[in-house]
Order: sequence, then C-alpha cells, then structure tokens
Amino acid sequence: MSKKQEIITITRGIIHSKGYQATSISDILKAASIGKGQFYHYFSSKYDLGLAVVENLVQDLDQQLIDEIFHSKEEAKTRLNKMLDWNLASYMETKSKLGCAIGNLAIEMSEHDETFRVKIKEFFDKWISEVTDALTEMVKQNQLDPTTDCKKNAQAIVAMIEGGILLMKNQQDIEILVHVMDIIRKQYDLRLNI
Repeated sequence: MSKKQEIITITRGIIHSKGYQATSISDILKAASIGKGQFYHYFSSKYDLGLAVVENLVQDLDQQLIDEIFHSKEEAKTRLNKMLDWNLASYMETKSKLGCAIGNLAIEMSEHDETFRVKIKEFFDKWISEVTDALTEMVKQNQLDPTTDCKKNAQAIVAMIEGGILLMKNQQDIEILVHVMDIIRKQYDLRLNI
C-alpha cells in the first residue's frame, strides 16, 4: 500500500468514528504518523482528502456490494439475500456500532457540500438500481405481485437498511438491524432461498 493510500485508509477510519467535520488535520497527522509536509505532498487540504476518502469508500462498496453480489449470475432472490447478509455481517463480525460509513457522511455532509452529496448519491443510486433490477426479475418470474413498483420498493428497502443501521447505532443494539433484515426477507418472500 502506498503512503497516500495508507493516509486515505487511516483517515477513513477516523472519519467513520468521529465524522468529517470533527476530524482535524492534527488527528490525521497523529494517526498516520506523518508531518504536515508529507500530508500536503499528497493532499491540498482536508477537503481534498475527504473527497478521496469518499471515493475510496464508494470504490470498496461498489466492489463488495455491486460487483461481487449484484453482478453475479445468481438469481434475484439469492442476490437480495446476499445483500442483506453482507450488510448484517459488516456489523456482526466487528460488533461495530459506528453506523454506515457512507450513510453517516450522507447525513453529515449532504446539506453542507454539494460535491460530497453528489458522490454519495451516485453510490445510493447504483445500489437502488441494482435492487430495482432484482425486484423486476422477481416480478418477471412471478415471485412478486405484477403491480409492484420495483423502483419505489427498492428505495424503501435501501431506506429500511440504512434506517436500521442508524437506529442500531443510536440504540447500540445490533438486534434492531437483525429485525430489519427479517422484515425485508418476510416482505419479499426471500426466506425460501436461504
């Protein structure tokens, strides 16, 4: 890993735990064991580094969620189940109650910075689009009511997951997210393919 990538990775962890605005350059310098000169060699500002963190985060999410799960050749129900499992595993394995890194940034930065908002929106749009495609496939296979509005339902599923993560973070209770996943599985009859 290059030094630049190391700084991005370390900063990503700090921002996930403290938030973008509460993260100072001093926090980054200390955690990355670098001086200001080295910081400014790679990044023109905290803002520049913040955008690099968002791009890095979105790239990881694209690879793990979009490419590995949704772009697989598996049937729609399996892809949706894997999406739910992946989301839940992200919090169960680490016992992390920091919330969703991209969701936290969406809440914190969307009203303050248009560039941050658009970069984060692009990821959510991709995620919703992939869920829409899976639901559309289920409709075509007579696994969902033919009158189902797949895009509205996809938005609701993503909102339920992100809302569950937010509530889990606030309540410091992983079971909330487990319940959200159970409701989605039941609502869309996904349990049969697990």
